[in-house]
Parts: sequence; C-alpha cells; structure tokens
Amino acid sequence: MLRHYEKLLRLFPFSRLTTQPSTFKVIAVDYSEPAVLEIPYPPPVPVDDILAAAKDFQNPDSCYRLETWWDLWHFTGEWKLEPTRVALSCFGPEFDQGTAGFHPAQSAVTEFPGSPENSGANCALEIEFGIDANFLPQPELPDSPRVIQSNIKSLLKLVHDLDDALPVETRMLWSESGENFSEKLHQALLAVE
Repeated sequence: MLRHYEKLLRLFPFSRLTTQPSTFKVIAVDYSEPAVLEIPYPPPVPVDDILAAAKDFQNPDSCYRLETWWDLWHFTGEWKLEPTRVALSCFGPEFDQGTAGFHPAQSAVTEFPGSPENSGANCALEIEFGIDANFLPQPELPDSPRVIQSNIKSLLKLVHDLDDALPVETRMLWSESGENFSEKLHQALLAVE
C-alpha cells in the first residue's frame, strides 16, 4: 500500500504556482471516522515527510489522503494556468469506501493486486481531479478546445505514467453525474468541431 502510494506521490505533478498548504490525512475504517492524523504542509509538498508519517499507519483498514494542488488552465476573463484542487488517496483492502464518502466530481481509481502471500487483498489509488468543466471544451470561450486539450494531456500523462510504474489490475474514470466521462468528452469535442 505504502509503496504504491509513494510511486503516485513521486510521479504526481504538484503545483508550482500555489501558495496554499496541502493537507495529509490518515483515516481508519471508513470516511465517517475522524482522521487519526492530519498534517498541513506548506508548498512545496514534502513527499518524504508524508511517507514517513504514513509509515506509522500501514493498516489494511486505513486510507491515506493528500489534499493538494496541481496546475491547470482556467478561464477568468483570459486563460491562465492556476493551482487547482486535487486529492490523492490510497485505500487499504479493508477500508470501506462506500460509507459517507467524499463525492468527487471526477475521479480515476486504479486497483493493484495483493502481494503473493495475501492474494485476496487489493489496495486502490484514487485521484480526484475536480469538476468536469476543467476537462471539457466550452465552445463559448475563446480557444477553449486548444487550452482544454492541455488539461486533458496532463491528466492522461499522469494516468499513463502510473500504468507504467505500477502493476495496474483495473482502471476506472468516472464523474459524479454518473455519465460515462469518455463519452461526455467525445460528445463535447464533436460539438466544437
């Protein structure tokens, strides 16, 4: 679990623009429980410190969650690269993700096979990328398809880097609306052509 989370943290393109702190949490059992550990970190994100804190909580019913930032293009009168909220989580095989959980607008979940000595146990990584609008062209905005394409490339690069670095068993991209995000993106791209 910790080894997979370390690879995610080391591959993740943390924001170079943010001045806001990131918060690392360890949650036990399920999301309805209070965090057993919560530490704010000023930028830049100290990956080694986060891993050292997580090391004390290597339990199958634990969740590691880093609420942090990465840089995406946003339109606020003009297109600007700005820090955008993202959450990076790793769930132990016994952590109950189905109760009182967070409700991200868009997530990618990646599951990994358990170790040979514990073959039934899987851990999962989840990245909450934020609202769909960050990755969907908006025809009413100038240069939207080109700029949004940059955001999509950032997302896809991270997903492919994780696929290359980890033994991925399953990968899922979903949005809070319940709609197939790939289909939603395809339809949006057809609309702007």
